[in-house]
Formats: sequence, structure tokens, C-alpha cells
Amino acid sequence: MEAVLRAIAVYFLVLVVFRVTGKRSLAEITAFDFVLLLIIGEATESALVGSDRSLTNLFVVVVTLIGMARLMDAFKLRSENVAKLLEDSPVIVVDHGKPLMDRMREEQIREEDIMESARELHGLERMDQIKYAVVETSGTISIIPIDSLRKAAML
Repeated sequence: MEAVLRAIAVYFLVLVVFRVTGKRSLAEITAFDFVLLLIIGEATESALVGSDRSLTNLFVVVVTLIGMARLMDAFKLRSENVAKLLEDSPVIVVDHGKPLMDRMREEQIREEDIMESARELHGLERMDQIKYAVVETSGTISIIPIDSLRKAAML
């Protein structure tokens, strides 16, 4: 019966924490957010079935971690300098069909990764059809086709 009560308590803690922290889809979480979720999962596991059976400790750990994440979000919203310090910037890795190999090495992506995104997003077949490829802060690759400006001008 104790395990059931612990599970119910943890369920409501997680429910409240995620209601308070706001809506952010899984597609929008950063690598750091993902690691934070793993840490919270480990803390939760310890409180539910592991060696640390203290629900109070779990609540303190989870609230502290989520509170720090929210505090950092607030700092990033208030200060551009803090945002730059805490977040990556988007990086252009293809400029008018030309792969920027030094940036691609830094970002650890291959031409095949760029072309996969180009095919999936726009049906492009060649690098010279790409005006810009950008590695976003989330790690996704955005593709801007060369003809996108012409299409927009015709509308």
C-alpha cells in the first residue's frame, strides 16, 4: 500500500510541476531539458523504489531542478546577454549552395544530414538548390530553398 501512496504523491507532484512550468512540446525541448528530465526521472525512481525512500527529498530535488530551469528561462527573457551565454546560436552551414565545411565540422553534421533535411522538408535533390541550411539551437536543420524568395514575390 505504501508504494501506491508514493506513486500517487509523485504523480501529483509531476502534474503540478508541469502545469506550473508551462507548455513546451517535446519537439521544442533542448538537450539540456532532456538531461534535466532524465535527472528528475532518476530522482523519482530513487524515491519510488530505490535506496532513498524519502518523498520529501524527492519533492525538494524536483522543485529545485524545475525552479532553476524556470529561473534561467526568466533570466534569458530579461537579458539578451544571459540568453547568449546560456543558449547556442543558430549556425549557417550552407550558403547559396556551398557547404561551409569548417562550421559543419564544428556542428558535427555531414552533407548527407543536410540533404536528408532538404529532401524531407522541400523535396530538394541537390546542394545547389539550397540557399541556406541552418543548424538551429534545438539541433534541427532548417532549409531555405533558393527559389523560396521568387515564390514569395509572386504571391
